[in-house]
Amino acid sequence: MPFAVETPLWESEPLQEILGAPVLLKMEALQPCGSFKIRGLGRVCATRVAGGATHLWCSSGGNAGLAVAYAGKRLKVPVTVVVPETTSAWARAGIAAQGAEVVESGAHWYAAHQYAQEHMSEGAAYIHPFDDPEIWAGHAPMIGEVARQGPKPGAVVVAVGGGGLLCGVLSGMHAVGWTDVPVLAVETEGAASLAAAMAAGEVVALDKITSLATTLGARAVAEEALEWTRRHAAIQSVVVSDRAAVQACLRFADDHRVLVEPACGAALSVVYDRNPALTTALDGPVLVIVCGGAGVSAALLRGWDERTRGTAA
Repeated sequence: MPFAVETPLWESEPLQEILGAPVLLKMEALQPCGSFKIRGLGRVCATRVAGGATHLWCSSGGNAGLAVAYAGKRLKVPVTVVVPETTSAWARAGIAAQGAEVVESGAHWYAAHQYAQEHMSEGAAYIHPFDDPEIWAGHAPMIGEVARQGPKPGAVVVAVGGGGLLCGVLSGMHAVGWTDVPVLAVETEGAASLAAAMAAGEVVALDKITSLATTLGARAVAEEALEWTRRHAAIQSVVVSDRAAVQACLRFADDHRVLVEPACGAALSVVYDRNPALTTALDGPVLVIVCGGAGVSAALLRGWDERTRGTAA
């Protein structure tokens, strides 16, 4: 049972004017759940239910939980989503609107993850929000869609939280032969677990998440994400401020009339701010994965703008 849709590839004239080079946007924000998460997580949910699961559990800062709740409702099985205290009331309401039970546990995602695994009932299946090969396989087809929809990019910009999207994007790129295309893996300060792993040469856990981009709030990335930084010829870690991410969200809303979360704004900020990582000559357009995010509203964006005002962009 497919839950994801083929999303459009937009040419962005506003971003092209800023960068001085073509910019393509893979609009995963237009998925039914508002983010790319439904691709991989919807696939895993369907597999687990087909295998006999009678209840689905997930731990999530918002988008993964919404994807599991959305899939579970259509698969006609109960869903429990454990969220950390940082998950907004807006995101919780969206999950509950799909009929899922929402349970709060802990100050960060990992605490919610532990609670879910410890409290599942017999017959339940745990859906990890990012660290599962089937999730990566579910995300990868978005790159096959891009390959059919437009030209080969000169660089790909993708936000990184736990690394599930990065693994899927890179898997998809290698499947279509884009093994030489540079990838910019973007995180926010205070949630840069991939940058920490690359610096250490191994997966390490951050002491805490301090970024307001809570959907990037995995204290440690998936091991496979770090492995991809070794397998792919050209991958670069980019870390931006919360302020830059929020400002990119606001500018994107004006330019393209679509609301996205700061996690997605982090990737967009690389273009909006002409990050030095993109100032080198490009052999083709810049492709930005607009991963979206349902945990956003105009009011939340205004609040984030106020919170980050006066901080460095």
